[in-house]
Amino acid sequence: MCSIFGMFDLQPGDDLAALRRQALELSQRQRHRGPDWSGVFVDAGVILVHERLAIVDPASGAQPLRSRDGVLALAVNGEIYNHQELRSASAYDFTTGSDCEVINALYREHGADEFVEHGLPRLNGIFAFALWDGAAQRYLIARDPIGVCPLYWGHDIHGRLCVASEMKALVGVCADVAPFPPGHVYDSASGELRCYYRKPWRDYAHTQGHDVDAPVLRQAFEQAVHRQLMTDVPYGVLLSGGLDSSLVAACAAQFARHRIEEGDRTEAWWPRLHSFAIGLDGSPDLAAAQIAADALGTVHHGFVYTFWEGLDALPEVIRHIETYDVTTIRAATPMYLLARRIKAMGVKMVLSGEGSDEIFGGYLYFHKAPSAEAFHEETVRKLDALHSYDCLRANKAMMAWGVEARVPFLDLEFIDVAMGLDAKYKMAGQGRIEKAVLREAFDGALPASILWRQKEQFSDGVGYGWIDGLKAHAEQAISDREFAAAAARYPFNTPATKEAYFYRRIFEQHFPGEACAATVPGGKSIACSSPAALAWDPAFANAADPSGRAVKGVHDHALA
Repeated sequence: MCSIFGMFDLQPGDDLAALRRQALELSQRQRHRGPDWSGVFVDAGVILVHERLAIVDPASGAQPLRSRDGVLALAVNGEIYNHQELRSASAYDFTTGSDCEVINALYREHGADEFVEHGLPRLNGIFAFALWDGAAQRYLIARDPIGVCPLYWGHDIHGRLCVASEMKALVGVCADVAPFPPGHVYDSASGELRCYYRKPWRDYAHTQGHDVDAPVLRQAFEQAVHRQLMTDVPYGVLLSGGLDSSLVAACAAQFARHRIEEGDRTEAWWPRLHSFAIGLDGSPDLAAAQIAADALGTVHHGFVYTFWEGLDALPEVIRHIETYDVTTIRAATPMYLLARRIKAMGVKMVLSGEGSDEIFGGYLYFHKAPSAEAFHEETVRKLDALHSYDCLRANKAMMAWGVEARVPFLDLEFIDVAMGLDAKYKMAGQGRIEKAVLREAFDGALPASILWRQKEQFSDGVGYGWIDGLKAHAEQAISDREFAAAAARYPFNTPATKEAYFYRRIFEQHFPGEACAATVPGGKSIACSSPAALAWDPAFANAADPSGRAVKGVHDHALA
């Protein structure tokens, strides 16, 4: 994982030297994402800057990646998990061992006009990239289908298009800054933004009658974890002790002793799997993570943080994650602190459990789903929104310290398998715990106390005192008079609680203006639930707090 910055549509009279300096200065704002090396490419119509975090091919994979003839220049933030398969089938003259260079190869193989339809869909990975074709004076900008990798774009006062991995690189430069949509590509030749990721499973009717084959589901996830273990640097797993992170750790432990990049034929460079957890003293997650780690035999590191350490970090957390969403900030803060610990231990990549709740309906309000079709539609909607919430949190909180977070549940091949199931088999309630189909598929892989552990929001699991303390602090920090005037100060996405107001005030200091505020989705919700899902139970409509404990009648009573 890295960062990219691009400036396009330069004009003949532009001072390229001055623009190059400006591009470098703006890219430096996100250098925490790529502390290992910086690369710059300048042509008559474009400037590309890349800040590298070297995970695969540290010796020769510096970017921007150039074609042998110098025509193509590519800046990528991401990982292409099926790069070896694509590389072996290509006649392209590769110049590095970088997994990302296959993007140039696919562009050359299919041609500019066919690349979007036939090249991009072949990529299984997480990515945001800008590709410059000097011969055609044409550029493409694209983002992975789920939006695991962040990307923003906007125009400067001269009409130049700018793109960056993080919004902070565009603040003060682009008045119209906005997130680049996942699963889309922008082609300068047509000036159009096109969706390239379309899946039949989005329609519930397409999934009806597709029963669960537990061994197939299990194998699909194991293969996803295996693919994402490609690395040439020390790595680990985030292990909260919940179902999702524990399954990731269990699968990773199967493959840790062999080197994935060499087809499992040689011993891994770092054969002991390290796991990491964080929480307040006495947190549910720390206790559960130790049980899982003991069962899996990982080298486990459980870190304790204090409420005041978390509170002190909040301004930096909000600056890094670029949101004022309450749930996201609550969960991002301990993750940010954990990333700093992980970085200090020399680890540069971790596997994490994001995405499972969206795919399998793991949030507690899914217990109230009135039908399989409604359940399925909500999982699709949550996948569509994931780039604004959990993906944003995991990526930016970890990358604040130069640690890459990979998310096997969001592996594109696994998503096709899991989202292709009829949602009637995923439904919870009436004696059936959430994500039962996933738990059953991995029967015996984990201790029962972990495999069948009740769902906790991450910000609850690190210790209930964390959320309670944040609420109490906000009550003191925001006066009643300030809060009464919230709608006047923040007419867009007006904060519904003092805690939300507190976060919004910090966000505004770093990201002023309506465009920045509009990058954060609005609406009162429980765990980012949709208005339709809120209607599943009238009690939801009055719940402003997104904590898992706030879902009355479900938390700790899922099997009632």
